Amino acid sequence: MTLNHVRRGTGSPLLLVHGLGAGWQSWAPILDGLAEHREVIAVDLPGFGETPPLAGEVSIATLTDSVVDFIREQELDGVSTVGQSMGARMVLELARRGVGGDTVALDPGGFWSDREVAIFGATLRPSILLVKALRGMLPTLLGNPAGRTLLLAQLSARPWALSRETVLPDVRGLADSPSTDAALTALIKGPKQQGAPAGTVPGRVTIGWGRRDLVTVPRQAARATQLFPDAVLHWFEGCGHFPQWDAPREATRLILDHTD
Repeated sequence: MTLNHVRRGTGSPLLLVHGLGAGWQSWAPILDGLAEHREVIAVDLPGFGETPPLAGEVSIATLTDSVVDFIREQELDGVSTVGQSMGARMVLELARRGVGGDTVALDPGGFWSDREVAIFGATLRPSILLVKALRGMLPTLLGNPAGRTLLLAQLSARPWALSRETVLPDVRGLADSPSTDAALTALIKGPKQQGAPAGTVPGRVTIGWGRRDLVTVPRQAARATQLFPDAVLHWFEGCGHFPQWDAPREATRLILDHTD
């Protein structure tokens, strides 16, 4: 399967892997800033954006396999990778497999305890059902601060301060993407993320975490760095689960400074 993708900019290539939501458009708040310095390739994972769903099992492993195939098809061996949320877990999995170059993982999933993943599922699944039910009203609800605060308090530290244009693609993606439910189930019921012993990853690993992340809570960062001992940890102060929403300039700078 060839993943739908966009390419912008020139320079050393940088592959962006989104989480649950809009597909490549999830990166819109920082895409142009990155493309001023690099060739940016942003993909739609299977069942998100304009890429059709997988024919078989949807799991973190099979979704990651699709990115491995894309890297090979596009002759992007050694490409630096950036992911957020589920996508952050996937780029860490690529690093664990020895695929790609430098890695930046923003608020990755997969490092939760059994209790934390149960809470994750119990809170996020109803939120997704709510945005599906409100699908036709989303532009209006997200067009005012009160509506954004109501719908996005779990995802952003300052939802009232964001623009509708920033958040609408991801929220619509949660409602519309055919693989949202299957991918969420894979995150909740699938295995936790495995680690990579020191000296086994192909490039630098940087993990960014929002101090006010209510989805993958900050204490999970300690587990992530234990499992990836080569990783450098960067804290986004006053930031929720989406650094590209809450701290776009800081996220852009982190990515550019920590990838070649």
